[in-house]
Amino acid sequence: MAVIKQKEQRVAMLIDTQNLYHSARNLYGAKVNFGAVLKEAVAGRHLIRAIAYVITTETEEEKPFFEALNNLGIETKTKDLQIFFGGAKKGDWDVGIAVDAIRLASKVDCVVLASGDGDFVPLVEYLKYMGTQVEVITFGRSASGRLREASDDFIDMCDDPRKYLLGFRGGNPGGESGSRRGRRQATRRPKEGSNEKV
Repeated sequence: MAVIKQKEQRVAMLIDTQNLYHSARNLYGAKVNFGAVLKEAVAGRHLIRAIAYVITTETEEEKPFFEALNNLGIETKTKDLQIFFGGAKKGDWDVGIAVDAIRLASKVDCVVLASGDGDFVPLVEYLKYMGTQVEVITFGRSASGRLREASDDFIDMCDDPRKYLLGFRGGNPGGESGSRRGRRQATRRPKEGSNEKV
């Protein structure tokens, strides 16, 4: 059953940048067109806030990307890559995204989560319990099935990848239906802290 999207709905969009970036790269060898993703997610409704969560590196090579997001009206929240003794790296925003979603839920009618990460299932269930419509937009081939089922609406960017990707020339590294290797790469979690230009 398709969810009804009313033009007067107030929408907040939270973008798990690393998740979308790695899915686009592994599935299609391309970069995400965040402007197209935002437009599709908002669907003509009243956008209250759009926030992209990003990991920064010491080289600061991601600055042009941050500027591009700001030009689209997307705020950026940054977190430094953590490097632990022994070389282990950590850089994710799961808790920050969840906290912001809960904070914003009382101020909007709909929260759109741009991520395929199954760790967000309890968040989606909680927001729905509190009466907030929850929609997910992501690449379905690399998304959690449980996240798809939990959301009120699921927009699968794999249905029309040209619409959501920059530099996509058709086909994909894993084949149209996805080879075994391609599916395995797409479904694994992104490397923590990897922050190439998106």
